[in-house]
Amino acid sequence: MNPFPRMHVSLYVSDLNKSVDFYNQFFGQDPAKIKPHYAKYVLENPSLIISFVENPDRVRQNFGHLGFQVETVEELNIRLWEARKKKIVAREEVGTTCCYAKQDKFWVNDPDGVQWEVYYFHADAEFNDPRYETEIASACCTPAEKTTA
Repeated sequence: MNPFPRMHVSLYVSDLNKSVDFYNQFFGQDPAKIKPHYAKYVLENPSLIISFVENPDRVRQNFGHLGFQVETVEELNIRLWEARKKKIVAREEVGTTCCYAKQDKFWVNDPDGVQWEVYYFHADAEFNDPRYETEIASACCTPAEKTTA
């Protein structure tokens, strides 16, 4: 069996116009389709179809985050530079150990707070930075550890 040719994601958004403005900047392209309360982007590299459905009552923040892995540090730096120009960077991290991997990354947040990371993977790691378990656990792949009395 061949691998799937392209991934599809659909997200609910509270304001389609704001989301389209944000994603035009983040993806660097316009939607392939736009209809009332609906927009779809078709990205070639990586192969991704992502659609946005305007439905404020169904917007949820509890699924984690989305992201793109880049092939080189140079590509990461170019994408970071572009995102800085557009003023959409929420946070930058260099040499972090998140999800048991050493990474350089930056984050952007869409108008509904959906977090996207753009990262370069350096190497696997045997530990996870403990600050992700207290400060910003929502921005890493591992949940905060529960403590018992």
